[in-house]
Amino acid sequence: MNPAFAIPAFGPVLPEIILAAGVLVMILFGAIRGERSAGIMSILAMGLLAVALVAVLMLPGTHTETMSGSFVIDGFAKFMKVLTLIASIGGLILSMDYMRREGIFRFEYPILIVLSTIGMLMVASANDLIALYLGIELLSLSSYVIAAFDRDNVRSTEAGLKYFVLGALSSGMLLYGASLVYGFTGSVQFPGIAAAVSGGQAGNGVIFGLVFVAAGIAFKISAVPFHMWTPDVYEGSPTPVTAFFAAAPKMAGMAMATRVFIDAFPGITGQWQQIIVFISIASMALGSFAAIGQRNIKRLMAYSSIGNVGYALIGLATGTAEGIQGVAVYMAIYLAMTLGSFACILSLRRRNVMFENVEDLSGIARTHPVIAFCLAMMMFSLAGIPPLAGFFAKFAVFNAAIQANLVTLAVIGVVTSVVGAYYYLRIVKVMYFDEPAERYDAMPFGVKLVLGLTSVFVVLFGLVPGPLNSAAGAAARSLF
Repeated sequence: MNPAFAIPAFGPVLPEIILAAGVLVMILFGAIRGERSAGIMSILAMGLLAVALVAVLMLPGTHTETMSGSFVIDGFAKFMKVLTLIASIGGLILSMDYMRREGIFRFEYPILIVLSTIGMLMVASANDLIALYLGIELLSLSSYVIAAFDRDNVRSTEAGLKYFVLGALSSGMLLYGASLVYGFTGSVQFPGIAAAVSGGQAGNGVIFGLVFVAAGIAFKISAVPFHMWTPDVYEGSPTPVTAFFAAAPKMAGMAMATRVFIDAFPGITGQWQQIIVFISIASMALGSFAAIGQRNIKRLMAYSSIGNVGYALIGLATGTAEGIQGVAVYMAIYLAMTLGSFACILSLRRRNVMFENVEDLSGIARTHPVIAFCLAMMMFSLAGIPPLAGFFAKFAVFNAAIQANLVTLAVIGVVTSVVGAYYYLRIVKVMYFDEPAERYDAMPFGVKLVLGLTSVFVVLFGLVPGPLNSAAGAAARSLF
């Protein structure tokens, strides 16, 4: 083959190549320097992710396939990869001070974050079932270790073990479903599967396989009824790891779900739409009601993430370009709200002891007014109160559902959103009306930076929604 054509052929995979090559260098450097390299490794990892982000932005927005059609880059993949990389960078920034203070600042952590990010980027561009599974496994295996990273902590070890056992089960279900789809369509590539089921001519074997694939995907995005791992893993993992789980894998998971259902099964939308509608309603309902009695704020955020996945799935259930645009907008805004919320949670440290309960926020409006204001804005936004960004996120998916004649689904979404507002507003009440406790330690610079950027985005998004809506619209249209 002419070498002049080698670089263009692998151009779409350049961000993943950059991260993979960087990980090899990081492993060698860490092996030589040992634990002394932890700080340098975190900075190097953020630099690698930033370079990969630039490489993603430079990729063409047109539909381009490589690796014999297994890997695709288009506007949607670019959009979701940008969100994923931002989430990974934010998670690393939030983790540096925490890991150092807790005595678990090891050089392996940023390596695992970068490895899991490579898996997420692969998932967003997967154009066949094999590439999809490889990306999921790279993401999952790294995540299991990250969850149990505080190996001297029983809760962290338990979280990693639960995540591993249930994750292995879900991977098996997804692989079984993929094998059924391949067996009954004769193809693992999404265009080939789409051709085999075009015109709605899908046999029971394909539908059966699709159900198992949907179950595996639902686990990865922690959607009901495959959410059981989420509260325990979120509570037991180190707080920055919880922030990472709540942000980055959610971006990749929604990209994966959209890619599979829209690209591989466009001819049988009516069949998979029923699955997505059920998962969406169940996730919204459980996320709204189960969080009401939670006292640990990390468990509360776990149920909040389950509910938010349900809202995002409303857009996917429509099967239209408007719905996918709503998904893209929702995930971008959810990313900002999640990172901002966890930045506030990470500020609850007093005399080098972390606090995690809702009651620990008592009266911080008087002792830490800026943190209280920012967290209140995040809670109002998560509740969908205008004119904050969360209102526009929910409006985008509800509007798409109404246009697709899924009015009942939109109404259920509005009702569960009202129910969910209770526990968000309870946090605001605790901060502003309860008696204050002792002041917390000063917030680290990195946490301040993440909180400041996300707060500005959430509060001011309503003034300039155009750029994000335009980017999300272009991303959605690239799938159709």
